[in-house]
Amino acid sequence: MLITIIILAISAIFFVSGKIRSDLVALCALVALLLCHILTPEEALSGFSSSVVIMIIGLFVVGGAIFQTGLAKIISSRILKLAGKSETRLFLLVILATAAIGAFVSNTGTVALMLPIVVSLAMSAGMNPSRLLMPLAFASSMGGMMTLIGTPPNLVIQDTLTAAGYEPLSFFSFLPVGLVCLLVGIIVLMPLSKLFLSGRKKREDDAKSGKSLKQLVNEYGLSHNLFRLLVTETSKLAGSTVIELDIRRKYGLNILEIRRGDLSRHRFLKTIAQKLASPDAVLQANDILYVTGDFNRVKEFADEYAVSILDGHATEETNRNENSLDFYDIGIAEIVLMPTSLLINRTVKEIGFRDKYNVNVLGIRRQRDYLLRDLGDKRVHSGDVLLVQGTWNNIARLGRDGTDWVVLGQPLAEAAKVTLDYKAPVAAAIMLLMIVMMVFDFIPVAPVTSVMIAGILMVLTGCFRNVEAAYKTINWESVVLIAAMLPMSLALEKTGASASISNALVSGLGSYGAFALLAGIYFTTSLLTMFISNTATAVLLAPIALHSAEQLGINPVPFLFAVAVGASMCFASPFSTPPNALVMPAGQYTFMDYVKVGLPLQIIMGIVMVFVLPLLFPF
Repeated sequence: MLITIIILAISAIFFVSGKIRSDLVALCALVALLLCHILTPEEALSGFSSSVVIMIIGLFVVGGAIFQTGLAKIISSRILKLAGKSETRLFLLVILATAAIGAFVSNTGTVALMLPIVVSLAMSAGMNPSRLLMPLAFASSMGGMMTLIGTPPNLVIQDTLTAAGYEPLSFFSFLPVGLVCLLVGIIVLMPLSKLFLSGRKKREDDAKSGKSLKQLVNEYGLSHNLFRLLVTETSKLAGSTVIELDIRRKYGLNILEIRRGDLSRHRFLKTIAQKLASPDAVLQANDILYVTGDFNRVKEFADEYAVSILDGHATEETNRNENSLDFYDIGIAEIVLMPTSLLINRTVKEIGFRDKYNVNVLGIRRQRDYLLRDLGDKRVHSGDVLLVQGTWNNIARLGRDGTDWVVLGQPLAEAAKVTLDYKAPVAAAIMLLMIVMMVFDFIPVAPVTSVMIAGILMVLTGCFRNVEAAYKTINWESVVLIAAMLPMSLALEKTGASASISNALVSGLGSYGAFALLAGIYFTTSLLTMFISNTATAVLLAPIALHSAEQLGINPVPFLFAVAVGASMCFASPFSTPPNALVMPAGQYTFMDYVKVGLPLQIIMGIVMVFVLPLLFPF
């Protein structure tokens, strides 16, 4: 028993430090249990065949299909349009729409989907997006408490109950608990977000995550770095290719794109073709080149090749003549890197945005700093926000195809515009079929079978471009973490450690009554989740909660629900859940913002749950 507890304690230390990936820590702990002969190989590998793990894999695939077909975005954008310009109505609809989607698909995917829509709608309503983004992340976790498949801890307590011989929970057994979580969240977040998130950000950043093109121009100082050059009839550039100019090496400049076509000065009559400057592109007279770099080097290049600079070296505020740089001619948008992005620590050149998506990176926002020069050799970091430029179609493609980032900064019309793919109704029908099979007991299909059927149908019916795209939607780190941690709970039970901890809890708190024991289990879970994965916490504490209730001779269901809710309702840290981390750079939040808003919510949620759970599931 002592060895098992030591292995668990060392694992917890590495989980908290974050220096080693959590799935690798879990696998090392599993190997240690094998080497110490605490678990047999069959027991150690049982997690990888667990129905919980298979269900989670299937749900990643189903959720990915819902996102890729545009189904979730269609539904959410139409719901949010009901808010109009009302700040309160927009706040409530963001919470409700996010929770509704989060009840059926992963909370990280829900936030990734909703984030650009919410930012655009907030800007349209004249509202600071930072007031909505943190509640958006929290609402995705609250929504996960509404259904059996909403979040992995729900599946963990279901598995614990059934393994102990109790009746399984139904698909919507969690709904009353989820609704209470949602109600508490709305009541607490409405004043706290207004008090701590709205005013401060407006004064300091003036909605720095604002998505209008003018704000992006001013924020990144693009008017100092981007210039339009006209290739005249007598210019030496006519007939040359971009690669022949060697402009980057000779002048430190970069040609972003070439405009070609009608040069009418009236913006509504322009028919200029916009394309990126490929190395073999041949320049012609009357082409307009969009060039970035130092103004003096641009002037030197213009003089050397007899091209005309269409823009004066001035800011957008001071330069108002006809030749001022018009950024509405080109698409620019921000993308924020996901916390789990595979692109972190790679250079912009290695990522290949231009080759893969036909977009250029114009700048990088790293916390409060703006990197605008020599971007090709810059390595991107977690939390970086990249300003990209290209046609709006290509930027929209970034939003559809990218699994490592979320596109921000598009105008409302672009962010809310959704192409109704013909596969969206197919995805809706498959998801509805899955829910029906899981809800109605007269259909003789196990929940894990329902999820497997839905995942396979999503692939076979073409809701993914190919099978590889389906595999990419699976978060394998989470899968391996859960599969490797499940045997840890078996080791705790096998060695008697789980029973010893349960005895300690019961002897310490049981004398004060069931409510005190319930509160102890809930807040222990809530505290642990701030440092290690919510799923890992649920796996470890679910059997302890079960044994504690059995020792008192009372119903274990409210205690297991306390574990599930305590593991999922963790708001006091930006790093406790991926959604919390995802909105941090987009909302320009600090760690203390989460403490001010999330910690009170987490404590109040716990107090409410201690009294509500016994009412819903009597002792």
